[in-house]
Parts: sequence; C-alpha cells; structure tokens
Amino acid sequence: MLYSVIIRGGKVYDGAGNPWRLADIGLQGDTITYVGDLGHAKAERVIDASGMAVAPGFIDIHTHSDIPLMVDGGGQSHIQQGVTTNVIGNCGVGAAPISDDMAKGDSSRIFAQLGVEWRSMQEYLALLEERGLSINVAALVAQGNVREAVMGYAEGPANVEQLEAMRALVREAMEAGCFGVSTGLIYTPSVYADTPELVQLAKEAAAYGGGYYSHIRGENDSVLEAAAEAIEIGRQANTYVQIAHLKAMGEHMWGTSVQLLEMIEQARQEGIDVTFDQYPFNASACGLSAVLPPWAHEGGIEALRARLRDNKTREHIKRDILNGADGWVSIHKGVGWERIIVTGCYYDHSVDGKSLAEIGELWGMDGFDACCKLLEAADRRIDIIYFTIGDEDLERIMQSPYMMVGSDSSAVSSEKALERGKPHPRGFGTFARILGHYVREQKILTLEEAIRKMTSAPAQRLGLTDRGLLWPGFKGDIVVFDPDQVADRGTYTDPAQYAAGIKAVLVNGRLTVYEGEHLGVQAGCVLHHRW
Repeated sequence: MLYSVIIRGGKVYDGAGNPWRLADIGLQGDTITYVGDLGHAKAERVIDASGMAVAPGFIDIHTHSDIPLMVDGGGQSHIQQGVTTNVIGNCGVGAAPISDDMAKGDSSRIFAQLGVEWRSMQEYLALLEERGLSINVAALVAQGNVREAVMGYAEGPANVEQLEAMRALVREAMEAGCFGVSTGLIYTPSVYADTPELVQLAKEAAAYGGGYYSHIRGENDSVLEAAAEAIEIGRQANTYVQIAHLKAMGEHMWGTSVQLLEMIEQARQEGIDVTFDQYPFNASACGLSAVLPPWAHEGGIEALRARLRDNKTREHIKRDILNGADGWVSIHKGVGWERIIVTGCYYDHSVDGKSLAEIGELWGMDGFDACCKLLEAADRRIDIIYFTIGDEDLERIMQSPYMMVGSDSSAVSSEKALERGKPHPRGFGTFARILGHYVREQKILTLEEAIRKMTSAPAQRLGLTDRGLLWPGFKGDIVVFDPDQVADRGTYTDPAQYAAGIKAVLVNGRLTVYEGEHLGVQAGCVLHHRW
C-alpha cells in the first residue's frame, strides 16, 4: 500500500489524554488510515518525527478571524503554532449576518472598507471557502450581529416582532452550519439584551444541537453573577454553555476563581454542561470604547463621539467609569489608566505601546481625558490591552478539567498584524506558550493533558466526530513539534513573532507548514455542524 504521507518515529499523543507511544502515522488523502509500525511501508512523502511529539492539529475554540481570513486565508499566526481549526464568531461579534446598513458602514466601518458581498451566514461561509483557506473554520452566529441587524443600537428589550426576526436569523445561521450562538455582553449592542431574550436565541441554537458561547456580562465585580446568568441560560435553553476566556479581572477580584470553579462544578453536578476556555496571559485585550458605560454607545459611533464632545455628558461618563452604574463596572476598575495600553490606534500609531496615563502626560491631561480624546477622533475600533489577571487565578483555571485553550485572537500574518499596531501576543503564541512555559517550565499541566485541552476537548465541545484525535478514520490535521524547544516568542512590545519549535503542520492531510515555512497550501475548509 502506498500512503500519501507517513509521519515516522514520533511520540504520538493521541489527543485523548493517553500516554504517548512510539508509532508511525499513515495517511491516504485527507484521512489517517493507520497508526502503528509502518517501517516497511512507502509513501509519496515521509516526515521524520524522531525525537518529536506528534499531536492532532490544535483547535482554537475562541478566535476573531472572521474578517482576517476573508482578507488572507493563510492564517499564519495560528498555523505556525500548530492550530489547524479556528472557531469564529465569538463574543457576539462576527462577519455575518449583516444588514444593508451594516454593510454600508453606518455602524461598522470595517464592512464599509471591505465592500462586503454577503449578507447571510450561508453567503459569507461560501465566499470564505471560495477565497481559499489554509486552516479549517467552524462558525458561531454572533448575537451582536443579529441584534444590530434587527434593532441597530437601540437599548431595551426586543418587542415580539423584533425577537421573532432575531430568532429567524439564528435559525438561518444554524441551518447554514453554525455550531451555536455567541454573546459579548460587555459590548454594544449585545449588552442591551436581557436574559429572557438570550434564552430565546439559545433555544433556537439548541434546536439544531448548537450551544451557548458567552463572553459573560461582567468579569470583575459582577463575574459571579455574570457566570450564573450564563449557566441559567443553558439551563432554560436546555443546551451546553461555553464561557469565554474565564477570568477574574482586577486586583480586588483576584482569588475569585475559586468560587467560579465551584459554581461551574455545582452546575455540572446539576446536569448543566458547562465548560470554558482561557488564554495564558495576564493581560486582556479589547477595543478602547469598552471602557465606557453601555448607555454612552446607544445610537452607534457618531452618537458616542457627540456625547464625548459634550462636557456635561462626559462628566457623567467619567462618574460611571469610576463608580459603576446599574450593575455595570468598567474594565478600568482594579486596572487603572496606567495599565491600559493602546496597541493599535489606526490614525495615530505614535501612541501605540503607551498607556493612557502616559498618553495623558504627553498631552497635558489625565488618563480619562486622553481616552476621550482618542475616541472622539475615532470612527472605528482602537485596540488596547490591559493588565488585569493574577497568576494564581490563571493557573487554577488552567488546571481545571473543563478548561480548553482559546487564543481570543485573529489568524494573521506578522505583516498584517503590525499594520494595526502592536497586537496582543496571544495571537502568535497562545498554544506554544502553554506547551513551553506552562508544561515544560512551570509543570502546571502534563503534556498529555495540555494537548487534550487543545484537541479532543474542543472537538467534543463542538460535536466534531472526525477531528481532535490521532485515530484511524480521523482527518489528517496533525502537528509535529519539539517538546524541548516549542515556545512563544512574541512579547507585549514585539508581539508579531511566530512560535518556535514547530516542525510540521498538516491540514486535511496536506503539509502546510514545514520547518517554519508556510508552503502556501490552501487545504482548509469550512466545517458545517450536523444535527
């Protein structure tokens, strides 16, 4: 028998958490057909994996690659660290569905820049695959898109007609192959939805076997209440819950991971299937406007800019940032202006890498006024990172059996990343950092368990029955890496550096990365949820 590829002589970590074993892997086309001794077998291509670890391709369950992969399907920052599948549409933000107004850029300048050719999820996914992908993609339908398409940036609960229109959009997306519905409940317009509205949308996803994926309503003072809301939505919708990037933000909240994990364990004992993802960094990232209270965003970007120019309204915004309002707490709390760093100001890159406190000092003002000045001039997102997570919480959450690895980033080339400024290094190093720093150096996880959290665990969560394991009959998504050398190389000041220690990455049986070189192969595909 002639194999298309044989990976010979590596330590095979099957993805299920089993101890490694020395074995060869034979592939025919896009499928693994044999795992064992292939010493006398022949193949069109043989990859020597002696001294290397061989694992299923990593599944990044939390990405924001929706638009970047439409622009460039190479997925360099992710595939160069062994990621072969991206889950897009997280945090209630996605490329589809969109309304005509959204496509024109009335509320989302990025769509206007692209000149989008789609409206529905089905149209978007078809175009994405047509343009060519080096990695696989699984999509969630973003509740923020759904609400904006129906209600714009209006506050308050949906009426009967609006709710039915949103439910219809979720149904259409699920029928197009989405794996669930996502929310981003600190962002507008997602934040305007109440729990009953979210339950109804989650029920629509559940009817197709999909889950509820949530960036919960608060990750600092209200994190326990926010996690409880996500669990309750899962209970009422009778579906599984995936909590995004679980954390306790701000020094005043460090240690709260104990109660969070206890709450999740209790929910599971009650029969509610709750899991979560995490990135292995102390700093989080989002858009600068997320610092401001939800009411300030009503009506969209231009309305926000007008409010910032009004002194009385601006003082109201400042009070709410400092003191909170109606259960909302700013990400500024427990962080401060000195630990909120601008990483991508598209119209003034001279401020990239500086904290709001430093920018304010340069401009002769405080951090709040610097924040407002930046946003007043912005008609689209300004990227920030903010240092907010304690080491003990990070490690405790990482060790939970319910944790999966999610980078909360986009798959981009280093050149594209730097065009936006200084992105969070998690985009280039999440998976490599866990394997190098937390497995090899800190011994927080075993290599078998780390790989399980990157492969079979997210595959099972998504309902993928042919990926995430190195077993015969499974698709040939495979990474070969040196466990003694694998490491993230990016830093907060120089983030766009590809991971070290990755020898080979195969996507659907085709060698796509070899010895640090992307071969330009486009073997990725759009994965469709089956129910």
